[in-house]
Amino acid sequence: MIVVTGATGNVGRHLVHTLAAAGERVTALSRRVPTGNVPSNVEFQQADPARTESLKRVLDGADALYLLVPGDGEGFDPYAILDTVRAAGVRRVVLQSSQATATRPHSPAHARLRAFEDAVRESGLGWTVLRPSGFASNAYMWAASVHSERTVAAPFGEVGLPVIDPADIAAVATVALRDGSHAGRTYELTGPAPVSPREQARAIGDALGVPVRFVEQSRAEAREVMLRFMPEPAVEGTLGILGEPTAEERRVSPAVERILGRAPRTFAAWAADNVVAFR
Repeated sequence: MIVVTGATGNVGRHLVHTLAAAGERVTALSRRVPTGNVPSNVEFQQADPARTESLKRVLDGADALYLLVPGDGEGFDPYAILDTVRAAGVRRVVLQSSQATATRPHSPAHARLRAFEDAVRESGLGWTVLRPSGFASNAYMWAASVHSERTVAAPFGEVGLPVIDPADIAAVATVALRDGSHAGRTYELTGPAPVSPREQARAIGDALGVPVRFVEQSRAEAREVMLRFMPEPAVEGTLGILGEPTAEERRVSPAVERILGRAPRTFAAWAADNVVAFR
């Protein structure tokens, strides 16, 4: 049995269905239990990984765990969580971290994820760390303006980054959860090519079949908007990556293709698959 935390999120929902399609028995953890069709080999449960007693209850009989640290991980003790995981008899853990833990080693916004990486590596379990770049699904933040005004507003319009389709993260996670040969490995995961915000707006327009206008924000304008839903350290860290990416953050990683035997999906493919969100 495989336990998936963050099971209704951008990565988790793909991972649950991919594992189920592969015949795995899955316990999916989320703050809310979804309605609708759920595969017969998937059981959704409400649990809080920050509360070890809650986590202990759902780990009984599990072989592997996909661990997502929500938000800034406030209230999460990584070593207590990993102690609980090991005591439950889990043999393998795959941690969803972030590329920025390596490219921005002094960023306070990623300190909690760095702590989880340390705890996972010291856990004595078979571990794999996934460090994805920015998500293609971050474009959902433009859905309302695309729907109402056919407009995307973002800073740094010409700066391209190799954003990744969350479905590709889930596909790699599926392999790592099922195949012990990936234990002890850290994988940086990116899309197939850098794509700028202006190019993303164009791809969304192509998927819709109508032009989508790009409006470039100043850094200050973007910061003001982002502070409405993100803590300040996360805003500053994100703006740093978007506006002044390092060479490593611009680089396309070969890991997705090596692990899956195919190229990672493009942003345009993600936009086409998710176009309903922008209509």
